[in-house]
Amino acid sequence: MDVNNVKSQMRKGMLEYCIMLLLHKEPAYASDIIQKLKEARLIVVEGTLYPLLTRLKNDDLLSYEWIESTQGPPRKYYKLTEKGEIFLGELETSWQELNDTVDHIANS
Repeated sequence: MDVNNVKSQMRKGMLEYCIMLLLHKEPAYASDIIQKLKEARLIVVEGTLYPLLTRLKNDDLLSYEWIESTQGPPRKYYKLTEKGEIFLGELETSWQELNDTVDHIANS
């Protein structure tokens, strides 16, 4: 078994949650989201991010707004919808339960 494959699968499973956590704090441009994920060592490329953002928008968890840029064309800033905020709360509960389970098993 390849540990890198397992790590990759774990990261993919957390990506949606992490993106929503970032957008809960403030609306963000896709490049800013990628940069913040890279800073957190959750490396993501545009080819991974854009389909996920589109899916979250189609599920009415995100919306976006075009904002004029001083450095080129307008930029699409994503933010959580009300439904997205509720869904994020459910994800936070699930994460806490999973974290508690892993801690319990690790410390038993």
